[in-house]
Amino acid sequence: MNVQRIASLWMFLFLIINLYAQKDYVPAPENLKNREWFQDAKFGLFIHWGVYSELAGGGDYGIAEWIMNQKKIPVKLYEKLPTFFNPTQFDPKEWVSMVKNAGMKYIVITSKHHDGFAMYGSKVSNYNVVDRTPYGKDVIKMLKDECDRQGIKLFFYHSQLDWHHPDYFPRGNTGQGYTGRPESGDWNKYLDYMNAQLTELLTNYGEVGGIWFDGMWDKWDAPWRLDETYALIHKLQPGALIGSNHHKAPFPGEDFQMFERDLPGENTMGFNQTGTISELPLEMCETMNGSWGFNLIDQDYKSSKQLIQTMVKAAGYGANFLLNTGPMPNGKIQPENVDTLMIMGKWMNKYGETIYGTRRGPIKPTTWGATTQKDNKVWIHVLDCKDDYLFIGKLPKKIKSAVFFDDRSKVSFKETEYGTILNLPAIKKQKVDTIIEIEL
Repeated sequence: MNVQRIASLWMFLFLIINLYAQKDYVPAPENLKNREWFQDAKFGLFIHWGVYSELAGGGDYGIAEWIMNQKKIPVKLYEKLPTFFNPTQFDPKEWVSMVKNAGMKYIVITSKHHDGFAMYGSKVSNYNVVDRTPYGKDVIKMLKDECDRQGIKLFFYHSQLDWHHPDYFPRGNTGQGYTGRPESGDWNKYLDYMNAQLTELLTNYGEVGGIWFDGMWDKWDAPWRLDETYALIHKLQPGALIGSNHHKAPFPGEDFQMFERDLPGENTMGFNQTGTISELPLEMCETMNGSWGFNLIDQDYKSSKQLIQTMVKAAGYGANFLLNTGPMPNGKIQPENVDTLMIMGKWMNKYGETIYGTRRGPIKPTTWGATTQKDNKVWIHVLDCKDDYLFIGKLPKKIKSAVFFDDRSKVSFKETEYGTILNLPAIKKQKVDTIIEIEL
């Protein structure tokens, strides 16, 4: 097939998907209010937790929640995993308190990942944590109740892709040839099942922050009935925000745009197939090591400095930073991850004013750092500058004052027709982020 025909085919598929999106969607007042809250929140915890945590990566770096597909484990064998899942040390109060101490404002947790196993008490299918595990408790409900007590919003990650359900047919790009499922099925029946589970999540757990979709990339040519699914969500909870990790520009009906393991507009990981940055609220998700789910041998942890600087650059784009942890099968969070989150929490406790409630700054994030803004204040986040001065480009208005955020001492500067030059004495530089507060 030549390049032109391939391009035409992808355009056709793109138009078909958009056709099924919620094209006439008008956000409800509570939805718009929640969008503002979301943009103010800036920092959240992503939780990938499921029966796959028991296999701890299967001896391979970075597999974790993908182990069923990567190791080609048939459904009949994989179904044995829930019988061993007994997270007796799961303490939702401990989790949520950790989130608050880290300076995070919301949690996104996997209600169902690609393996098809529901981490809540579903009545639609008994393939869930209540009916199939010795633990026998609804961990999602336990977490939601604690989030409500401590004032943390809870979002549900939900996989559109399913390696377990027989009606996910025709198969997509994954889950082929090894599962033992018959090569037949009713696609619309599968979507009815998915929408029924979403209905449970949106009616049995009180008010939720939103639905975080993933997996549509597995079958781009499928009639996903997005219009129906998105309308259902917005009907059941008008304030709930919908986002989808489909790696494309947002479709009608979606309330925020997400970027997987890359800053908005970048594509170093190969996931984000569009350079488009929409006007919707934005979010970037990232791992603490190389894995989403718990992986015993993946010790390649990012430093707290690297993660803070990534969060700052995300804020410079106006985006939230959704940082992931993969809890262990006993229900505890890895100590390495807790330590990192506590360091980030201390940083946010001191410098949160320059992140929370801000929007993207007047100067786009670049090699030296980023800018954030709220009202007439602009914060210059200098992440990498070896010189004693920094040229930051042109600001939209004249500078009224400029001080170092840490000690409120004045910053010498010079405004020119081409931009502003800031003096940065070595003694004023911080190891992670040298912040200059400018009043315009």
